[in-house]
Amino acid sequence: MKDTYRIFVEGIADKRFIEQLLESVFSQNIPSDNIIKTDGYTNLTATNKEQTFINEMLRTTDDGGINLVIFDADSNCERRRTELLDWKRRSKVDFELFLLPDNANSGELEDLLMQTINPVNQPVMECWNKYEESLKGVSLPWKGTLTLPAKKTRIYAYLEALLGPSRSEKEMIKEAKRDYKNENHWNLKAQALSNLIDFLKKNLSSINQDIQV
Repeated sequence: MKDTYRIFVEGIADKRFIEQLLESVFSQNIPSDNIIKTDGYTNLTATNKEQTFINEMLRTTDDGGINLVIFDADSNCERRRTELLDWKRRSKVDFELFLLPDNANSGELEDLLMQTINPVNQPVMECWNKYEESLKGVSLPWKGTLTLPAKKTRIYAYLEALLGPSRSEKEMIKEAKRDYKNENHWNLKAQALSNLIDFLKKNLSSINQDIQV
């Protein structure tokens, strides 16, 4: 794949996932430098940082390439889309936008990951759901109701249950080390990924006719 694209994501987990999804879809090694971590969507528009990202996007466009922005929709998909497209207009940059999990609904990367686990492992997530339901029924005298674990914790717990106890296997739980191409853990052909895969094929195949889609 030619160096004529840049993909802007929020965090290391997003970068790792998108990188391996691209390798799976296009059957090619993806240069890690082509996927740029912004450390959160607010940094894209932060006054002290935005010029760096603007310059990156302008350079890609000047080289005849394409910029992709793949961020979380968070609690309101359409509001986040409006915010980012307004910034695009103000900054006079060009990019195609996709909001996780499916470019239509609220959510984040972890929502998408939970829909791409290998179906054989669904009992692990069912156990976690029961755990969260149990927590909802607990009230402590000094605190009251409990705080439910973040969605990221679900993914950590899922992988920790599947991987072994050695230090090297524990490392594979970390966001930067996960193996999303491990078919025992993940299904990169899951229906939940179809919108994102279609987005990547549509935008990246147009810059390299050698990519088979």
